[in-house]
Amino acid sequence: MDTVALLLAGGTGTRLYPASRSDRPKQFLELDGERSLLRRTADRVGFADHVYVATREAYADRVRDIVPEAGVLVEPAAKDTGPALAYATHRIRDQVGSCAVLCLPSDHSIRGAFEPTANVALDAARDGFLATVGVEPTRPATGYGYIEPGGDLDGGRYREVAAFHEKPDADTARDYVERGWLWNAGMFAWTPDAFLAAARDGPLRPLVDALDDGDPERGFERVDAVSVDYAVMEDTDNAVVVPADFDWDDLGSWDALARVLDTDSDGNAVLGDALTIDTADSVLASDDAHITTIGVENLVVAAYDDRVLVVPREDSQRVRDAVRELREDGLF
Repeated sequence: MDTVALLLAGGTGTRLYPASRSDRPKQFLELDGERSLLRRTADRVGFADHVYVATREAYADRVRDIVPEAGVLVEPAAKDTGPALAYATHRIRDQVGSCAVLCLPSDHSIRGAFEPTANVALDAARDGFLATVGVEPTRPATGYGYIEPGGDLDGGRYREVAAFHEKPDADTARDYVERGWLWNAGMFAWTPDAFLAAARDGPLRPLVDALDDGDPERGFERVDAVSVDYAVMEDTDNAVVVPADFDWDDLGSWDALARVLDTDSDGNAVLGDALTIDTADSVLASDDAHITTIGVENLVVAAYDDRVLVVPREDSQRVRDAVRELREDGLF
């Protein structure tokens, strides 16, 4: 049974505005080195027999430039990960046949050996399960969903999923960490037959039926935007979780750069050109602009193109609120 790596590259990464814009989404940025996040993800799955990238029409040519070895699957509409994965998995089954599919976001930072964990997830998929990868928390994060593990399977290589839990408040997150629950990293493995059968039992049924009929556009019209967790994983009794054996961050917001970049003696993460005076625990990022900070701490200052963002690090998640207003004004 061949292994297929499916990379998701259709999002815009709104919380990394202004580096990430509608015409320059996060997965194309070089935030933690000289290669784009998408290229890094593709390099990470060199063990796969086939590589596919699911994206939107506006990004397809850029994806082909960055990952020329991949098959590009263009989604009829952007409707979150549920429809995207149903569409891509169905197309892969048509083109490859029987296989195990490893589904990965293209904007994560992973440090350490990725392949061993991926192989366990793929083994679970070949055993008929819908596998997800869970990451041991390093802090009580409120920006991630959590997975409550159940009993051991296959000699403890993976575990049953007792429950999925939505993004918690701070007190609840601390409780989840103390209980030994795992972060939901949004990485999955399954066979097309197992996943599409589960998808047919939920809100994605009209899409799966339309895909079987060869009419994906009709299928996308008949389903709402929905995450794969809500549409499939939370309701199936066939889910297992594979504990990750690597360090992980989703690079979802500016404060994440302080966790993946080297910091100076004052805890500042600098991407680009900056001068820091009496500055501590801040993230400074720019393309061509020079940033100077004096007497500040716990700030994010990001300057890209003609845009500047200044926000306290602890409020980095609120950048999406600004993007929402910018979109309404046609400025994103």
